Amino acid sequence: MDTYAARQGYTVPAVVTGKPLAVGGSEGRLEATARGIQVVTREALLDLGMQLDRCSVVVQGFGNVGSITARLLSNLGCTIVGVSDVQGGLYHPNGINMHMALHYFGEHGCLTGMPGTETVTNSELLELPCDVLVPAALENQITNRNAARIKARLIIEAANGPTTPEADCILNDRGVTIMPDILANAGGVTVSYFEWVQGLQHFFWTEQEITSRLEDIMRRSYQAVREKSRAQQTNLRMGAYLLAVARVAEAMEMRGKYL
Repeated sequence: MDTYAARQGYTVPAVVTGKPLAVGGSEGRLEATARGIQVVTREALLDLGMQLDRCSVVVQGFGNVGSITARLLSNLGCTIVGVSDVQGGLYHPNGINMHMALHYFGEHGCLTGMPGTETVTNSELLELPCDVLVPAALENQITNRNAARIKARLIIEAANGPTTPEADCILNDRGVTIMPDILANAGGVTVSYFEWVQGLQHFFWTEQEITSRLEDIMRRSYQAVREKSRAQQTNLRMGAYLLAVARVAEAMEMRGKYL
């Protein structure tokens, strides 16, 4: 019997990731992207000499990534001054209670109208005074039309491609630090890799083990990108690309030698 036929009727849990726990999914997958964002944000703030409990944060997007990111950064001591969903945003200079915001969103299906906050548009939200801006919604949100008005010192790209190349140049010229999406939101695919590994060995880790392993990988990844960008005297985005290309080139060279 050939290999393909022999496997018919057998579950192979490693084939697909993002599965429910009952069919071989991984603990911690729902929070994975946001936990990775939490780690790299914390590390970047420390490098910038900014105290977590004195940092104000704006998060655009209140889906799985945005809402959990806001909650986790709040747990670190950051003050969440602005959040938004597809219908619009909320602002409060002294901070928004994330427990209340999550409860309100769960009850109403949107953030609009939450008591004790000021209503802002998604465009206005990006330009609010804050230390950290986390675009966690759609691509092309920060462009050459609004980049000059962004007030954040640190931008964490939780979404894919939220900053256009033109805006990237403007922000870099202004001295704004941008954590590129290729690094910032890598927590999700990292835990998908964990799920694949667990599926291959049919042995599953606890959520604490997942969180610890993710923390270690994200911290080391940030440090590697930071060191590459410093060595090449460039920004974090280019540092990430240079590091990625160097790793692929090294692997290809080694395979050429040993295959």
